[in-house]
Amino acid sequence: MARIPRFTRHDQPTVYHIMSRTALDGFPLQDTEKDYLMATVAKLCKIYFVDLLGFCLMGNHFHLVVRVNPSDRLTNEDIAKRYKLLYGQEARLIPCQIEDFRNRLTSLGAFVKDIKQGFTKYYNKRKRRWGTFWGERFKSVIVQEGETLVNLLAYVDLNPIRAGIVDKPEDYRWNTLGYLVQRGNKDGLIDLNLGMHEWNEFATSEIIRKYRKFVYETGAVWGRSQESGDRSQESEVRSQEGGKRGIDMKIVERERKKNYRLSRIDVFRHRCRYFSDSGIIGSKDFVSEVFDEVKHLLNSKNERRFTPVGGVEGVYSMKRLAGAAGG
Repeated sequence: MARIPRFTRHDQPTVYHIMSRTALDGFPLQDTEKDYLMATVAKLCKIYFVDLLGFCLMGNHFHLVVRVNPSDRLTNEDIAKRYKLLYGQEARLIPCQIEDFRNRLTSLGAFVKDIKQGFTKYYNKRKRRWGTFWGERFKSVIVQEGETLVNLLAYVDLNPIRAGIVDKPEDYRWNTLGYLVQRGNKDGLIDLNLGMHEWNEFATSEIIRKYRKFVYETGAVWGRSQESGDRSQESEVRSQEGGKRGIDMKIVERERKKNYRLSRIDVFRHRCRYFSDSGIIGSKDFVSEVFDEVKHLLNSKNERRFTPVGGVEGVYSMKRLAGAAGG
């Protein structure tokens, strides 16, 4: 069966959650490999017309949350500048190449391909091996900005907590909060929106404080829901990497006292596969709008009924997925 073409939009800024796993056994992405992969992502984010909103690099997979901007917002001068960043300051872009390079700079597939191919070459040389490093093609989900985005970013940042690697998300060097706290958002790599602009919050310090609060509260609720019996696809990874499930409540209580005012937060039980396998996620109107743009890529002629995501009020998925899961 031919695989379904990837859902993409080209006429407006669009947020994507990107996921890719290795084809190798175990956890081949150790500290040195994660550092190189992070440097590769940072370099290509300056070349491609994308904004990095969040990320997490794990031992056998990675998550990126990016906003891909439309090509008509790129000037010819900007295209020439990015061409030199990719090929060197002596490189010259001739006029007949401009449109092709413009399209490349706004291609989700080309962006991820350059990340994965660049890392594979590095890894194979370092390990004196040959062959593929990454598994099947990367997954991507179109994500609505605002509440859906901040929930997704929290899910991504909590990966090392679920895997039992660290107790606090910012203690992990290769995720969004770790990069913000440990490296001070070096070179402005992370777009400091963090899902808060749609809530009319634009002050950087308040954005980080409120986002950090959201991540901690989400991690606390997620941990309690796991203790009550929920299961996730991360269970095998947790057992291999340490076995923790959520943020310890003692840590949450300390952070509450030090860093943020309490507000009522709806119980957040992650239906994690919706963040990795749903195709499109957001409000019902958003999912319907994007589905109308991409439905010609699907073979099914049935009328699509969108599915509410359990535990997150007002968020819908294009696909109906069975059970609660992780990833």
